[in-house]
Amino acid sequence: MRYNEKELRALSQQPAELAAELGMRGPKKGSVAKRRLVKLVVNFLFYFRTDEAEPLGALLLERCRVAQEEPGGFSISFVEDPERKYHFECCSQEQCEQWTEALRRASYEYMRRSLIFYRNEIQKMTGKVCVGLEVAGAVLTARLHGHPSIPQDPLEQFGISEETRFQLSSLPREGQSACVSSQLDELD
Repeated sequence: MRYNEKELRALSQQPAELAAELGMRGPKKGSVAKRRLVKLVVNFLFYFRTDEAEPLGALLLERCRVAQEEPGGFSISFVEDPERKYHFECCSQEQCEQWTEALRRASYEYMRRSLIFYRNEIQKMTGKVCVGLEVAGAVLTARLHGHPSIPQDPLEQFGISEETRFQLSSLPREGQSACVSSQLDELD
């Protein structure tokens, strides 16, 4: 993959969706866990020495698998190279679950599937065809880059409140699950 090192360094300094000091062990056999500042920014997982501002490296969270390991730990491996596995140790099981959930939702593919899912839900609820995929893609890109005027929940921009969604999703539809959020979780 090609990347601009200067832009990647600038991205690493952006506000993180999640950041913490974790124990991290690389894919080399016999490597030892070291304390690293780990930051999730969009779909990159940056890791730093705890006393430095420049990242040591970054993992692009595409086509990867996030798995909980022993209590309080998780790993990231890649589809193309399953032997290249990074291990992380958290301070608690709760922190571990928070990280694994955030990492699973960080990929562009997950966001794309969510966008398509929400677009279909909007159409079902309002009877209106959602904006074109190009515009929706622009909204997704703006969300990825943390644009403050773009709502985090795509349904908010159509004025569909959480309460309305709950009321609509609690009504069973023919051949469909009664809970919209559980369908979204199945996209993982």
